[in-house]
Amino acid sequence: MAILSDAHADGHAGSDPGTADHGSAGQHDTGRLGALVVGAVGVVYGDIGTSPLYAFRESLAHAQGVLPREAVVLGIVSLLTWALILTVTIKYVILIMRADNKGEGGTLALMALAQSAIGRRTSVVFILGIVGAALFYGDAVITPAVSVLSAVEGLKLVAPGFTPYILPISLAILVGLFAVQSHGTGNVAKFFGPIMLLWFGSLAAMGLWHIADDTRIFAALWPGYGVMFLLQNGHIGFVVLGSVVLAVTGGEALYADMGHFGKRPIRIAWSFIVLPALLLNYYGQGALVLAHPETSVNPFFLMAPEALMLPLVLLATMAAIIASQAVITGAFSLSRQAIQLGLLPRLKIRHTSAQQAGQIYMPQVNFVLFVGVVLLVLAFRSSSALASAYGIAVTGAMLVDGLFLFIVARWMWGWSTRFALLVIAPLTLIDLMFLSANMLKFFEGGYMPLLMGAVLCLLMWTWVSGTRLVREKSRRHSVPIGQLVRMLKKSKPHRVHGTAVFLTGDPESAPSSLLHNLKHNQVLHKHNIILTIRTSASPRVPPEEQLRVEPLGEGVTRILATVGFMETPDVQKLMEQARRKGIPFDIMKTSFFLSRLRFLSDPKAGLPAWQDQLFITLTKMSSDVTDFYHIPSGRVVELGSQLSL
Repeated sequence: MAILSDAHADGHAGSDPGTADHGSAGQHDTGRLGALVVGAVGVVYGDIGTSPLYAFRESLAHAQGVLPREAVVLGIVSLLTWALILTVTIKYVILIMRADNKGEGGTLALMALAQSAIGRRTSVVFILGIVGAALFYGDAVITPAVSVLSAVEGLKLVAPGFTPYILPISLAILVGLFAVQSHGTGNVAKFFGPIMLLWFGSLAAMGLWHIADDTRIFAALWPGYGVMFLLQNGHIGFVVLGSVVLAVTGGEALYADMGHFGKRPIRIAWSFIVLPALLLNYYGQGALVLAHPETSVNPFFLMAPEALMLPLVLLATMAAIIASQAVITGAFSLSRQAIQLGLLPRLKIRHTSAQQAGQIYMPQVNFVLFVGVVLLVLAFRSSSALASAYGIAVTGAMLVDGLFLFIVARWMWGWSTRFALLVIAPLTLIDLMFLSANMLKFFEGGYMPLLMGAVLCLLMWTWVSGTRLVREKSRRHSVPIGQLVRMLKKSKPHRVHGTAVFLTGDPESAPSSLLHNLKHNQVLHKHNIILTIRTSASPRVPPEEQLRVEPLGEGVTRILATVGFMETPDVQKLMEQARRKGIPFDIMKTSFFLSRLRFLSDPKAGLPAWQDQLFITLTKMSSDVTDFYHIPSGRVVELGSQLSL
């Protein structure tokens, strides 16, 4: 997912950042494209780029005892080859990257696009989106653990005496990684691209060097070797398939980071740098094992000459840190989208760059990820054990993407049902096979991402259900805004100078803060703004389309503001836009009225008792409305009330 390249996010929505402006100089365009390609290599491909550390090794380990050895190696390398071609290249690079939501990608962006394609919000699509997002969080916890452990485990080959220290070193790296998140990552982002270029160059060089060990490995280009391996080895072949999927973990990042770099740079990076390097390395590992079977214990690190083993371990560790950073920041980005779409409470969001709005830090999400990663490392203690837990989250998310792709292709692109099934069904079947194969590892650790996903689904379901219940109950006891305006015509309350802005989630009803102000203070401001902020199914909304202003009479104006699900709402900026539309607004003469609800648990009122308590706990985790909506704290008036759930 997205990482520091959130720095590129602003201004890219609705366009391909990799597409050159025809009016600019060709040299400038080429330089910009080259920079975007290098950035994509450093940000997008960290996860899939570290897969050679463990994918081939784990696949071989699950094929122990299968003979002949040549057929095993050729079969596994063939499966790795075609997994990269079919799942990543065809499904993501060619097909899913066509389904951009105004330039943005990711599971929630694809969910919003699928809902638009159908023309309404359906529960099936909504639930699939929640499941896909929840599984990504599982991936976000496992990726740092398995990547860092795999890299540091190379120390065992450099100096066996380091073996007892592998776990402490890995934990120290992870502690440092999560600790620096609060400082922002813009300063180190510029190093990611060159480091990952060096990493992929090393992968390709080691692969080329060892392919000559046994040129029979080229036979693995024929997909029949992979198919025959699966058919001839039954259960073992299916188990191996669950490890082969480790080679495509991170493939979904191509789509998720589309809004930060654009289609063209990501596709160029994949086609000319990443895919060739990965294939060369896997074929080099395969040739090495064919020529020297004893190297199967850790073929990746044993590809390096002894003198270069330690530098390779250090480079692999840096690549693992970059891969981990990518998925952590991706979790921040996805969390912000989920908040805007109403799937999570208003968690605290801190901007770590004064120039780039996309660079954010979410302390609560960071802490949960950190605790999850540390617990996983302490529980599993090795990358091989963690590999069993890795595939389920990734393949589940990929399966959801495939189902959304069918909806978009059928109802947005206008494909016939037969053609859509002909193209997408085989790719979805592959995802289903990968998921089924990984489910065999359920009791070996595969339950972890499912457990994490289930907990997150429960939290999202509770939040969605609770907020819907609050909305329904509030509306039941509310006064329609039209009725309030008619009452004001008759009663003529005392007016005070200035402007009052009342935030409400229901533009059809009078905000409770306005009614409380009338009831207790018995006054009304000269100008009264009823402000409702809604989230669009688009990632960003142009400023000229964000506001709809409706004068209602008696000094009351209703403003409907719409922001994209990747944007952070800013009330002061929205009101500045409203001022340009003729609405009187002077920040020093404006008061912002907020309603603060205190919830009481009442099992007879709607939700079960346990869900009542869970929802109330989630509301307490919500950040202050003033901070979240960027309202000047010195201009805020809060009026409270109680509501039973």
